[in-house]
Amino acid sequence: MRGLVADAREIWSYRSLLYMLVVRDIKSRYRNSVLGVLWSFLQPLGMMLVMTLVSGVVNASTRPNWHVYVLAGLLAWNFFSASVVSGTGSVIANAALVKKIYFPRAVLPLSTVLSSLVNFLLALPVFLVVALASGHRLTEALLLLPVVIAIQTVFSAGIAFFLATLNVYYRDTQFILELGMLALFFLTPIWYDLSTVTTSSNGVWLRRLNPMASIVNMYQDLMYKGVATNADFILRTAVTALIVLVAGYLVFRRYSANFGEEV
Repeated sequence: MRGLVADAREIWSYRSLLYMLVVRDIKSRYRNSVLGVLWSFLQPLGMMLVMTLVSGVVNASTRPNWHVYVLAGLLAWNFFSASVVSGTGSVIANAALVKKIYFPRAVLPLSTVLSSLVNFLLALPVFLVVALASGHRLTEALLLLPVVIAIQTVFSAGIAFFLATLNVYYRDTQFILELGMLALFFLTPIWYDLSTVTTSSNGVWLRRLNPMASIVNMYQDLMYKGVATNADFILRTAVTALIVLVAGYLVFRRYSANFGEEV
């Protein structure tokens, strides 16, 4: 525990570097783009339209303002996907920096997660505009949104730490990740309601084995259903996210000293 606290303090002492990396990631994401940061708004809107259409074709739901439900899930998923994909390649992408100077290597995956968080926060107004324009009722349950965002950030960072380490030693990780993220996308209740499948044994295991199903479900409770998720459910998900963070970071710390030789 003392080692983790010491590491946290060291990372904090390099917060200026972390800030610069986050700004660099955000700028590079929209570099040479005509619309620039507007893509933060247009991408989730476009995906919402496609997924809502798919839901209608397969008759996934007949609930009112279903596109609002889909958008809430998509925003959460895009945050997770961007964090994990960019976090996985973060050490390799900064190989020159890793080889030249000393700094806590943990800032590399963290910077990608935080830049994805900023992008997510920039896209949140899209949800508010779509919901209000659709006449969808928003409730005070939205006040719990920062809690869910914090849980997802912690979980995403843990996954990013682990996969970034794996990618340094096994470059096939990036290719396997593409397939894994595609499968996980369809196993996450973005365009279908998790409550419709949790009555079956498959649905129960879907929630247990896919933490993102629980996280997305919490977003949809707050943003679409307008109700606060049960406190015990939030607590279990938070504990799972914290375990993933600690486990992922311990793996990252165990092998980070050799990154300079491997990249």
